Amino acid sequence: MMKTAWRRWTGAAVAVTMAAGAIAQDTVRDGEVPQTNLNIPENLQVFGKVDPNVRKATAIVNDSVITATDVDQRVALVAAANNVQIAGEERDRLRLQVLRQLIDETLQIQQAKTADVTITDAEINQSLARVSANFKQTPAQFNAFLRERGSSERSLRRQIEGELAWSRYLRRRIEPNVNVGMEEVKAIIDRLEAAKGTDEYHLSEIFLAATPDRAQQVFANARQLIEQIQRGQAPFSYYARNFSEASTKAVGGDLDWIRLAQLPEALGQAAQEMQVGQVAGPIEVPGGFSILYLQDKRQVLTADPRDARLSLKQITVNFPKGYTQAQASARTGEFAKTLQSLQGCGSVEKVAAGIGAEVVANDTIRIRDLPPQLQTILLNLQVGEATPPFGSPGEGVRALVLCGRDDARSGSLPGAEQIQSQIEQQRVNLRAQQALRDLRRDAVIEYR
Repeated sequence: MMKTAWRRWTGAAVAVTMAAGAIAQDTVRDGEVPQTNLNIPENLQVFGKVDPNVRKATAIVNDSVITATDVDQRVALVAAANNVQIAGEERDRLRLQVLRQLIDETLQIQQAKTADVTITDAEINQSLARVSANFKQTPAQFNAFLRERGSSERSLRRQIEGELAWSRYLRRRIEPNVNVGMEEVKAIIDRLEAAKGTDEYHLSEIFLAATPDRAQQVFANARQLIEQIQRGQAPFSYYARNFSEASTKAVGGDLDWIRLAQLPEALGQAAQEMQVGQVAGPIEVPGGFSILYLQDKRQVLTADPRDARLSLKQITVNFPKGYTQAQASARTGEFAKTLQSLQGCGSVEKVAAGIGAEVVANDTIRIRDLPPQLQTILLNLQVGEATPPFGSPGEGVRALVLCGRDDARSGSLPGAEQIQSQIEQQRVNLRAQQALRDLRRDAVIEYR
């Protein structure tokens, strides 16, 4: 619940990318060398030493102070939001990333004030109340929750102010200057029609930059991240936001729907061999290493069986606290036998009552919204049949009974207004990134 609630609040930051016009912005095609115009000698010599173990804990940004407490409380906020424990080198890396984020946040608030953008306490309180409600807590309870985790309401209020101020600044200064003509929209519609039936991949990425002398260490760091992701300690988006060096880190590494031809050869080949829900890497690309996560796969403008909407009933048997693995296995075996006695969805409540199980119904869920392991099973179920039991000793065991299925219709082209809006939003996001780069370049920042 905690992860879902947090993503629900921060989801407004996600950028939309057109299926036929998406660009993997932080990857370079194999064989291409970026032009830096910096005239760096090939056989360079470094005079002096940079100690990577010296951590800059605070900063002054155009006279605005970011303290060590600000950094620590924001790190704790990230950990609480993702329900993870962070220690050691990972915490050190996160502190550096958080400090950079706080600097950007300060620059955004300062720039918004130049456009007479003011965020009132009432607006922040309203957003804070929504966040608390997503966690099923009152603002007072949520404040206590943050303090218990080593963070504070002040840290969250500052983050809310930064997001609201920057969003309003973009609406005033950036959005009015972004225009998309109907000829461009028509060209995209034509490309979508031409691409009908081709495969698309919904990918997320983590990019770690590496120079030749650091390649081995960065590769090892990438392997550690992959191990942590596979252990399920936090969602992929958490690691992308906090460790990726691509601009997509702002949206949890999300590349949106993309075709293989739009990716560098190494990434395209890896994506083609991946299964939904799989993580691949480290993949060597120009400038460093990439980690890929395949969220989903589909064919352009083609009906996908996983878009079928299901009517389901879930039967859940909760295990008492302290249940051993042997007891859980025995109870699961009994539950599996009970499921065989089902006679369609009409008998679910009666069967559940006989074994002290709970029943929950859902009439609108799509197959693709379920975990990959269940998708394959449900695609092959007939109405009235149940999945095998699934769960864990700590959470109990459950099964899904299929009560109905509305198959997906053939894919249809998005409307011209929808395409136009998506392109405009994409361009606003790009200009926002450029504006933030300019602010960083011109800022006076003193580290301490």
